[in-house]
Amino acid sequence: MASINLIEAFQEFKDAENIDRPTMMKVVEDVFKTLLRKKYSSDENFDVIVNAEKGDLEIIRRRMIVEDGEVMDPLAEIAYSDAVKIEPDFEVGEELYEEVDILDFGRRAILAAKQTLASRISDLKKNVLVKKYGDRIGEIISSEVYQVWKKEVLLLDEDSNELILPKSEQIPQDYFKKGETIRAVVKKVDLKNNSPVIILSRTSPDFLAKLLEIEVPEIFDGLITIRKIVREPGERAKVAVESFDDRIDPVGACVGMKGSRIHGIVRELKNENIDVINWTNNIQLLIQRSLTPSKISYMEIDNENKHADVYLKADQVSLAIGRRGVNIKLACELTGYDIDVFRESEGEIEEFDIDLEEFADEIEPWIIDELRRVGCDTARSVLDLTADELERRTDLERETIDELRRILQEEFDRG
Repeated sequence: MASINLIEAFQEFKDAENIDRPTMMKVVEDVFKTLLRKKYSSDENFDVIVNAEKGDLEIIRRRMIVEDGEVMDPLAEIAYSDAVKIEPDFEVGEELYEEVDILDFGRRAILAAKQTLASRISDLKKNVLVKKYGDRIGEIISSEVYQVWKKEVLLLDEDSNELILPKSEQIPQDYFKKGETIRAVVKKVDLKNNSPVIILSRTSPDFLAKLLEIEVPEIFDGLITIRKIVREPGERAKVAVESFDDRIDPVGACVGMKGSRIHGIVRELKNENIDVINWTNNIQLLIQRSLTPSKISYMEIDNENKHADVYLKADQVSLAIGRRGVNIKLACELTGYDIDVFRESEGEIEEFDIDLEEFADEIEPWIIDELRRVGCDTARSVLDLTADELERRTDLERETIDELRRILQEEFDRG
């Protein structure tokens, strides 16, 4: 029996997830029918029979036996005298089935067919990958770190498909090692040189939304909905939630008993502070909630220009603004209003200041406690005192004071 071994090609099909057998058969059939058309100018009287299990195929040629001298179409008919040479029992009017030896196509044609088949398999794999991840955009997936580069991280999924996590989609505090498993959300599927590139993200608001959905059953069940998420990755996020059941406190459900639900998410996001607030259509109340953790005294709102002047007590201004202005920036994004912060007593724009708590990652807690003991709650209140005054009023050493002042001053210089 003349056949060509295609086990390797079929194995590639089997390894490519979601490429079903009918598709496989159709592709192989198409490739060899193309071969037939090149040799015989037509494939109408040929059957390509694929055996996917064994990894081989047969090509059968069908021709009608006619009287000698009456052959009108050599592709579809064969003379009786030629037919009996193949099988003596044949009679006029019968159909002759003859197996075509693949080797008759020639070595070059067979190699071309194999290359075409490999190319079609590759295209199918690409299409499967695009469909698989195109349908999963916005979903969290776990994948293994395969290679860490300066501008991106190469990951592998459970089927060894390559995924990309660009530096711009990483949380600033992220640090990855080869072999570790990380979670990220599928952001988009790009095509580069006609090949699919799956882009993941850990900075997208969708990543935080999906983490909340995993941790908070009420969100998964649709009892609580996330109205809006704004993030400064690795620093702070604000999540506005709403409950469709009056018996459920959406903020309490998201935070959990003693913060049990939110703590896991905070760790995943590298200690990103997450403010969960109740959504409301009352813009004044929404602005007030969005400026958490500060307490607002009163505000003036211009709805037409989407602008709000917010007045706070002096000790609340730095909390409202936040370190590097992150808190007020996120509040503006969440509410859609431009928010200006004023000191309540003077009605003047508050000089930019930062609460000492915002430096907890650079300054040890006992140093912050010592500064508070002498009445310094913000960065400017510390810098307003000379190094000599701080040394005299606190139990801090001069070297610690100089380093402390350097950290605080750098923040203002940067801003």
